[in-house]
Amino acid sequence: MNQQHLRSAFAAIIGVPNVGKSSLLNRILGQKIAIVSPKPQTTRTRITGIYTDGDDQLVFIDTPGLHKPRTELGAYMVRSINETVSGGDVAVLVTEPSATPKKGELALIAKLKAAHLPAILAINKIDALSHKKEELMEAILAYSSLYDFDAVVPISAKTGEGIPALLDELRRHCVEGGHFFGDDEITDQPERVLVSEIIREKLLRLCDKEIPHGCAVVIESMKERDNADILDIEATIFCERDSHKGIIIGSRGAMLKRISTSARRDIERFFGCRVNLQTWVKVREDWRNRRALLSNFGYDQKNFES
Repeated sequence: MNQQHLRSAFAAIIGVPNVGKSSLLNRILGQKIAIVSPKPQTTRTRITGIYTDGDDQLVFIDTPGLHKPRTELGAYMVRSINETVSGGDVAVLVTEPSATPKKGELALIAKLKAAHLPAILAINKIDALSHKKEELMEAILAYSSLYDFDAVVPISAKTGEGIPALLDELRRHCVEGGHFFGDDEITDQPERVLVSEIIREKLLRLCDKEIPHGCAVVIESMKERDNADILDIEATIFCERDSHKGIIIGSRGAMLKRISTSARRDIERFFGCRVNLQTWVKVREDWRNRRALLSNFGYDQKNFES
């Protein structure tokens, strides 16, 4: 079969923490594959989402929010952004409707300039504007003065407003040569990664302050029961302190039960079957600065290089 008429493009979704990058990816795909939380730096790894519409396939890469790294894990996250920007066909810079670009956004624009990468400015959260026309115009003028964006598209990842227009702009960057993924695929992430991210999202939502950012989730086993529509999953939550372990478990195990129950429901919706989720909590002190543990927890070793 000749696939030369099929077109594709790799699009990097970039931005500072908490502007809605993962929410945008989930909205485009119509399904959650990237975790969402009000806390910054939710995304740690590059989550790939695949959107196929007819002959066009857009491969989205959701990157961590650019921030000043304080740990080896933070440095890993920043290096993964650099790699994504340098390897994409087009970037989507997601911002909030502000007339004052953030310091991290200025750094991202500098990366776009260095890579000579075409970019689309997606001004998110327009559903929250009280004076939409005036506030949008101020934001457009502020960001457009910093970079020659191919297009500026106001959007709302929450309501879906502007998403069709954004997709139309991205299709302009597709080139012929076939599709990289099957037309029915929505992500290249292994099932274990998706499950671990769902559990980590519940930690982010249900636990306070720094504790969730000091946690990693490792899926120890995933097995389908013979002759039963049940998926057995065993997961370990690693934290950095004994005091954190006590908070995650909670009084008589109440917090861990809330985390596990909420995660199990999302996992069941994703896989379309019943799930038996067993979770444990273990302490690994200062794991965010220990490269061997980071590698064991699934972070790509090549992004540990200086």
